Amino acid sequence: MGGSWKLTCALLLLISAAATATDHIVGANRGWNPNINYTLWANNHTFYVGDLISFRYQKNQYNVFEVNQTGYDNCTTEGAVGNWTSGKDFIPLNKAKRYYFICGNGQCFSGMKVSVIVHPLPPPPTSALAAEHSTPNSASPLLFKRSLLLSSVLACFGFVWM
Repeated sequence: MGGSWKLTCALLLLISAAATATDHIVGANRGWNPNINYTLWANNHTFYVGDLISFRYQKNQYNVFEVNQTGYDNCTTEGAVGNWTSGKDFIPLNKAKRYYFICGNGQCFSGMKVSVIVHPLPPPPTSALAAEHSTPNSASPLLFKRSLLLSSVLACFGFVWM
């Protein structure tokens, strides 16, 4: 039972995680390319902890570096904390903070850089009225999905809610 139970739990968790996270494709259908206003793109998205940011580009021409603000402002990769080169990179946004990404082959100077602010998950409603009238159908779908994911994780590892 142990092996098949673990496999079932792993599959359920993978499906649940995919359903709860939003994948923000940088540049949408224009991808990660020079001369695109990525600031405008980022300002039209809301990023939450657990979401993904993904970059689509020609892997022999471009790349992605996660840098600090100085690297972003100066288009340098010195002190980079991440480097991706697959052409189809999915980067988890695991912390509430500002992230900075640049292309490290000189194209940063042509606009291939983007900065996003990742917000913590919104707290559940706190008013008594909201609690009385809150159901899974009326609550935030994102909160409901993430609560379901947490419950699944706990159930798979033997924790029981009492």
